Amino acid sequence: MFSKLKHIKQLKKQGKEMQNELSTIVNEGSAAWGKVKVIVNGNRELVSVTIDPSMLTDARKLEEAVKDAFKDATGFKYQMKLSKKMQEMGGLDMLKNLGS
Repeated sequence: MFSKLKHIKQLKKQGKEMQNELSTIVNEGSAAWGKVKVIVNGNRELVSVTIDPSMLTDARKLEEAVKDAFKDATGFKYQMKLSKKMQEMGGLDMLKNLGS
């Protein structure tokens, strides 16, 4: 029983380490010809939003631009950065040795 608790504790610690590492990855996305920009980290947390004042006159366009910028930020390049970071960290293989 104690070995299982130790194993769970190790998994939690490793999960936290992975979260911390992934938070160092950032990717920018933009929309509306660069008038709306967002930065997202590797945990898919929105780090920042920049909006050109000219976009403030039409709420509907602004809403769409923010969504499009988020999609851009979390697109293919973002996925490639995450994959590379996960490989550097040992990927899912690092979890295999925890039970040993």
